[in-house]
Amino acid sequence: MASDRIKLKVLGISYSQIQSGAYALILAQVGGPYRIPVVIGAAEAQSIALRMENITPPRPMTHDLFVSFAHAFGVKLKEVFIYRFEDGIFSSELTFTDTERSVVIDSRTSDAIAIAMRTGAPIYTTQEILAETGFLMDMQETTDEDEDAAEGAPEFNEEDEPEILNDGISTQEPRLENYTIEELERTLQRLIDKEQYEEAARVSEILKRKKQK
Repeated sequence: MASDRIKLKVLGISYSQIQSGAYALILAQVGGPYRIPVVIGAAEAQSIALRMENITPPRPMTHDLFVSFAHAFGVKLKEVFIYRFEDGIFSSELTFTDTERSVVIDSRTSDAIAIAMRTGAPIYTTQEILAETGFLMDMQETTDEDEDAAEGAPEFNEEDEPEILNDGISTQEPRLENYTIEELERTLQRLIDKEQYEEAARVSEILKRKKQK
């Protein structure tokens, strides 16, 4: 029933501790303490991170192309519904409408989220899935600003930030926090040019904090 559905927002992306080479997309219960981790691939993580940081790639990515195609034909994404969790995999549905009819299409959850973030469509799941896969977080971590930034930047802890050299390779020194704004801007542009969008999103987050100081 619709009354049993739970609205979610994208909170952030972190490296998966479960599956090598994968990432964990963190979905948060809107107005509640639950968080749901969804394991996604590197390509989908890059696509989602790009949108979270409002980075425009030099060439449209697959999800951008899909959204542009839908808009060109007057088709709108109404909502994303994560309706099943089975064998460690989340299944989702995309509901599209052209004002005359609605069509429901099955989708990988990572693709569904990436598309929803580009269209502003709401994301829902069931109370059962939330109870089975969610974990509790301190409600103090959720602020009004977080609610307004459902498609905003992810939250990173200092220890989560990777140290990235100009070629995008992780290392221990120097730390990105020690880079000047100009150095961070040059590093960000190099990463975008190389289409290393996940790393670019992290550099962009640090650059944003430096500019706000």
